[in-house]
Amino acid sequence: MTIKATHSVSSLGVTLNEDKRKKYDEGKVNSTVPKSVADMWESLSTEVRAALIASEMKATDAYIAKSSLTRSGSNTPTILSRSSSDALFEQNSSIDSSKDNEVEVKHEKCPVSGATVTLSPVERAPKNVFAFTKTHFSEKSEVTKTSTATVTTTTKVVSTSRGWRNIFSLPISYDVNMVAHGTLFDRINSQLLDATGVHPEGYNTRFAVIDAEVDTLHGEQIRNYFACKGIELTTCVINGGEADKRPKAVDYILDELCAYKLRRREPFLAIGGGCVLDIAGMAACLYRRGVPFVRVPTTLLAIVDASVGVKNGVDYCCCVTNETYKNRVGSFYAPSSCLLDPAFIASQDKRNISNGFGEILKLALVRSPDLFDLLEVHGKTLIESRFEDATLKQAGVSSRIIDLSIQIMLEELGPNLWETKLDRCVDYGQYELVSIIMLPSLPSLTPVNLCFS
Repeated sequence: MTIKATHSVSSLGVTLNEDKRKKYDEGKVNSTVPKSVADMWESLSTEVRAALIASEMKATDAYIAKSSLTRSGSNTPTILSRSSSDALFEQNSSIDSSKDNEVEVKHEKCPVSGATVTLSPVERAPKNVFAFTKTHFSEKSEVTKTSTATVTTTTKVVSTSRGWRNIFSLPISYDVNMVAHGTLFDRINSQLLDATGVHPEGYNTRFAVIDAEVDTLHGEQIRNYFACKGIELTTCVINGGEADKRPKAVDYILDELCAYKLRRREPFLAIGGGCVLDIAGMAACLYRRGVPFVRVPTTLLAIVDASVGVKNGVDYCCCVTNETYKNRVGSFYAPSSCLLDPAFIASQDKRNISNGFGEILKLALVRSPDLFDLLEVHGKTLIESRFEDATLKQAGVSSRIIDLSIQIMLEELGPNLWETKLDRCVDYGQYELVSIIMLPSLPSLTPVNLCFS
């Protein structure tokens, strides 16, 4: 911004600058100042007048500097002229008195068009809603050649637009809870019931989406847990394989939620492996534009991966290309909480535990030498014992591996939940394997996990 200033000095109501002073002394300027005031000025010594002039100029310079800061977002040259101490005092007083009611006007440049954007907060929602004006400057030059001359015509265009901007930050917060080994469905453990939220007295029903395999192994125990607390559990059982991770599975859950009449703020449970958690999360995001849900992962891979982030989704079969795209349809939608009980790992076979170890190994390779050392020394024993080796459990090796894996995953995902940055170390090797992972005969991450077979 260009600021031009005319330094004018005044004392005792007399307005003078160097040129006018000279003319005044020569009698060429008709002064409107009363003669008595002028005589008083003339009666002052040269030193006193010089001190008054210096003080006035210093105050004027300070005001100009302040004005240049407050007007730094403007592209319009501004000419400042202060011809009297009274005017300067009035303007300074006006600025000071309005500080309490002053609104913060923001200036920025549009990264796309290069337009200058001025944002002014509105009165009723000053932290969220801003009225804006966008000013765009463009310049176009056209060269015309004739037989006698070359003419360059430059056209400058200034365009403005206006509107409003709404800014709102989503309050994302969810707890990833470690449950004491094998106690999630114990009657004395209230964590599972507490996770389903606080309900009015007499509201004695809950809803749960359960993996078919988990329902076979633990279904009776899950229902008894709620029954002993006087609660009727409505279940929606779905298959949890990669081939079942399709939009129709989401539709099935939505139908069951409608039949159950789940309320807007009522959490439901999602109990199963990563595929079931992804499908249920997608349904939670869609039903009534978003309802809370609780993740209960039952596989090692889900415990260290699918349960701790905010991504949900299903594979999509495109009717145009006749190809299936992994996780092509989905959402970023956080659970209300997660409950992790490592006892579920013991129900998996060696192959699926190796799949989980593949994800842990990836984290170890890109982030943690300590975790890599633990896997190298104890990995084979943990797989063969399904994390139930008494010596390693007592030494805390099993829990240490899981804790490190979850913490590293959260450290990587936490600052980048919406994946605005795509260079994520947790995706190490992922893109090269997508085409292999989509083969129906291979479970997810099998190519990575062959080293543990």
